[in-house]
Amino acid sequence: MLLSLHVKNLALIEETEVEFAPGLNILTGETGAGKSILIGSVSLALGAKADSDLIRHGADSALVELTFDCQDERLGQKLLQMELPREDVITVSRRLQQGRSVSRVNGETVSARQLKEISELLLDIHGQHEHQSLLNKKKHLEILDAFAGAEAETLMREVRTLYKERERLRDELETGQMDEAARKRELSLLRYEAEEIGQAALRDGEDEELESRYRIMANSQKIGEALGAAHRFTGNDGEGAAELIGRAVRELTGVSGYDETLAGLSEQIGEIESLLGDFNREIADYLSDMEFDGGDFAMVQDRLNQINRLKEKYGKSIEDVLAYAGQISEKIEKLDDYETYRKQMLAELSKAEEALLEKCEALSALRREKAAELTELLRTALEDLNFLSVEFVIGIERKEPSADGFDDVEFLISTNPGEAVKPLGAVASGGELSRIMLAIKTVLAERDAVDTLIFDEIDTGISGRTAWKVAEKLGTLARAHQVICITHLPQIAAMADAHFLIEKQTDGESTVTGIHRLSDARISDELARMLGADTLTQAALDNAKELRMQAAKIKQK
Repeated sequence: MLLSLHVKNLALIEETEVEFAPGLNILTGETGAGKSILIGSVSLALGAKADSDLIRHGADSALVELTFDCQDERLGQKLLQMELPREDVITVSRRLQQGRSVSRVNGETVSARQLKEISELLLDIHGQHEHQSLLNKKKHLEILDAFAGAEAETLMREVRTLYKERERLRDELETGQMDEAARKRELSLLRYEAEEIGQAALRDGEDEELESRYRIMANSQKIGEALGAAHRFTGNDGEGAAELIGRAVRELTGVSGYDETLAGLSEQIGEIESLLGDFNREIADYLSDMEFDGGDFAMVQDRLNQINRLKEKYGKSIEDVLAYAGQISEKIEKLDDYETYRKQMLAELSKAEEALLEKCEALSALRREKAAELTELLRTALEDLNFLSVEFVIGIERKEPSADGFDDVEFLISTNPGEAVKPLGAVASGGELSRIMLAIKTVLAERDAVDTLIFDEIDTGISGRTAWKVAEKLGTLARAHQVICITHLPQIAAMADAHFLIEKQTDGESTVTGIHRLSDARISDELARMLGADTLTQAALDNAKELRMQAAKIKQK
């Protein structure tokens, strides 16, 4: 359940915090007051596309923070999988700044993918125009699969995997087709490349070893000069460091017996003398072993050039070149016995197609089974929403297999007795589409573990008795779920368990949108306004109170 929403410096909202209640939460206000901005902020927190223009004028950043009370075990497991803190109260936040945004769950930064996976378990948002998506048949398939649940999801993953494999084999066969002349040309080129790489006898890391040797050889004169100078400066000859430190050692040794401090200093300088002696011997050894061989240098240079030419042609590294050589060998093997290769690929393709069709059949059978169940549930839900004598059918036709299976799904409806069922777009008005979507949401909610449902103007295009039916359906839904609903209809608002008013205020220089929960006395005032009363006359208030009484009776059923 969504406990609270905190918004700061977003669009017209300076700062506001809303504490939602269980059951049916109604949000009302004048047109343009900022109702959709408030609901949009929820979508924003849960990963919707962000625009820095949403940051309130004069502010550096905007913040949206959602707090959920959630005991859902699935969500707990999801948080553990993502190595996020698992708590009974979950806080999701998003901060917008110019050019970037940061999302957090319980204080830990999360990616867009992680946020999407978490949000799907927290709430379901129905946008203002989402019912229009019902005009797209693809949406119908999504709804059916959502109703079918985890079994359909598993089968869908398997179908997609098999479809990708089939397409890969098809592509390989298509790109591998060639006539005899082309086959011979390809073989000739591949064998040349294989021979070139094979003769080089490459080994991993060889280029790095050679480059190190080359650097030393190419700079041997500089190295020798530097080491010679270092040896002179630190040696025992003349005024070298070793000679001077040796004098210091002798001087301190002569007086170290007089004071423990002097004895310690003498010991330290003695250690320095020893280290410097080791250093000088290592320099001398390096210089004695250091020889420049022009022939060896040329050999290293030639080998490096050979390796680099191969890397330019076949890969960025020796590892890449050797991997390419392996690929060449496979191609040569295929082309040497092209007909056998073709037969093998055709057999693999046939097997892949059989496996795909088998899985598509299983998915289709499940869809048809669930479609029959969903049809009955939706027909009942539609009747509850004042669709009288409604006929609803989920049509399933077979098409060519795709990543979604081979089912072409379409919702068909007849709202008048005696008329044949037709596609939604050919029959349903905007108001009817809204009710159909509400029916779908209601049915899916019964199967979905999501606690919170948000509806942004689900009442589009409806009025009168139908409005009461929609209000009743929302009230019924709110018995098992938390429902947050923006509405312009007083019939729906009267059903509220908690009623919030969204208002826009201005001081002449800036405009601010705020929200607050209405007291019992103020609810009637707001309902009277929604009924169209210019002034709060007693008649308008009496009408509002009558609405609330009717709603109370409906809620008691």
